[in-house]
Amino acid sequence: MSISHTHFFERVYEIVEQIPKGRVASYGQVATLMGAPRCARQVGFALHSNPRPGIIPCHRVVFADGRICEGFAFGGPEVQRSMLEAEGVVFLDETHVDMKTCRWEVGL
Repeated sequence: MSISHTHFFERVYEIVEQIPKGRVASYGQVATLMGAPRCARQVGFALHSNPRPGIIPCHRVVFADGRICEGFAFGGPEVQRSMLEAEGVVFLDETHVDMKTCRWEVGL
């Protein structure tokens, strides 16, 4: 991994660590907060490589429409949903977070 990748990943982790319990952010929102609004996919890659699960709350990052990640790296979508529900995140259906009530409003 190059130094630029390392720096990018660490910025992703710094931002994601700020998402409060009971709130979610989208991949694009994290990218925008980093000053790299076209890098949502790279944010996902960084979170998939999370070096500190349990410390970096990657489960709090979802798609822009509120959909949880089918390939959640740390146990699958059921685990992501369970972790979010335990924090009070509301779901509209089996796979979509209620973004109107649970989105982290920073940077919007």
